[in-house]
Amino acid sequence: MSQQSEPVLFLYDSEQRLQGVLVSPEFWELIKDRVCPLLPAAAPAAVPELPEPLADWETLGAYWDFTYPLSSEVSCGQCGQHSADWQADEPRKFRLRTATLGGLVTFQCQQCKAKIIKRHFKDKVDTETQAHHETKDPKLNACYGPAR
Repeated sequence: MSQQSEPVLFLYDSEQRLQGVLVSPEFWELIKDRVCPLLPAAAPAAVPELPEPLADWETLGAYWDFTYPLSSEVSCGQCGQHSADWQADEPRKFRLRTATLGGLVTFQCQQCKAKIIKRHFKDKVDTETQAHHETKDPKLNACYGPAR
C-alpha cells in the first residue's frame, strides 16, 4: 500500500515550473494501459566510445624484450580487412582495445566488429579472431544467488 495520500503529485522546481508527475502505484495500475502507448519509445542509451589505450601500447613497446620486433600489422580473419600499420590508417581499420605488459593485445575490426586477439609469446605470436555478437550469450553471464 502506498504512503502517498493523493493519487497524483505534481513536481515543481524552485521557479515553480512543472518538472514531472508522480502517481501512486494504485493509480498507475488504473491508467497504465492508456498512458503507455502515448509514451515515447525508450531508445537505448548510446554507449560512448572509449578512447584507445595508446599509453598501454606505448608501455608495451617500451618494455618489449622479445627477439622479434613488435608488429603493428593487423588482419581480420572474419572479413579479410588488413592493415600493415593500424596506427597509420585514416580512417582507422582497427581500434586498439587492450594492450598488456604480458603481451596480450586486442583490436576491434571497424568493418565487421570482430575481435582480433594477438598473444605474444617469447618465440611466436598467436592470432585469433572472434566474430562479433550483438547480444551476449546468457550462458556466459554470471548469475549469483538463487536460480531465477
